[in-house]
Amino acid sequence: MKKLIQDLIDEEYLTSARIISAFKKIKREDFLPEHLKKDASLNIPLPLSHGQTISQPLTVAFMLELLQPRSGDTILDVGSGSGWQTALLADIVGDEGKVYAIERVPDLRRFGEKNVAQYHLKNIEFICADGTRGYKKAAPFDKIIVAAAAEIGIPDILLKQLKVGGRLVIPVGKYEQSMVKVEKVSETDYQEERHSGFQFVPLVPKEWGV
Repeated sequence: MKKLIQDLIDEEYLTSARIISAFKKIKREDFLPEHLKKDASLNIPLPLSHGQTISQPLTVAFMLELLQPRSGDTILDVGSGSGWQTALLADIVGDEGKVYAIERVPDLRRFGEKNVAQYHLKNIEFICADGTRGYKKAAPFDKIIVAAAAEIGIPDILLKQLKVGGRLVIPVGKYEQSMVKVEKVSETDYQEERHSGFQFVPLVPKEWGV
């Protein structure tokens, strides 16, 4: 994993000191099923239960660099899955920040929470819910990150739950997906930046089933 992290730094996918530090501290292998731990350093997505995956390290690095989480941020992590990205975010925002991790699959929510517990992070709340609806109880958020593709467009409710000046990173599209960074410049105005070439499982409401 050390070599992979260095490769991501050399290729400028990892550039921010706090994100690099988190990658070195929070070990991907700790968030994988036992039979896949040996594959932790592979720069590919790996399967979890219920058709979900843990994203490839390059993609996680790219998304976090777009998101630019900072110390003290309140962040909504939609599709928290294995908990790896959740733990990375919690380490970055520090004790003054907070991460709300939403996962719609109960077994995965428990798996992710168990994995994160190894790091004794106290600034995470796990929620089993439909992430397409955000988390109104804790809104507005400084940052929102989504680890599943919004096939028919960005849910309006996520945009509404961003603070002005906040940032959302989300993959969008069905067959040809783009990573979209949205900055909320006022209550009604947003700026978008798109990067093509991604592939994620779909973001779907809980009532659609697993």
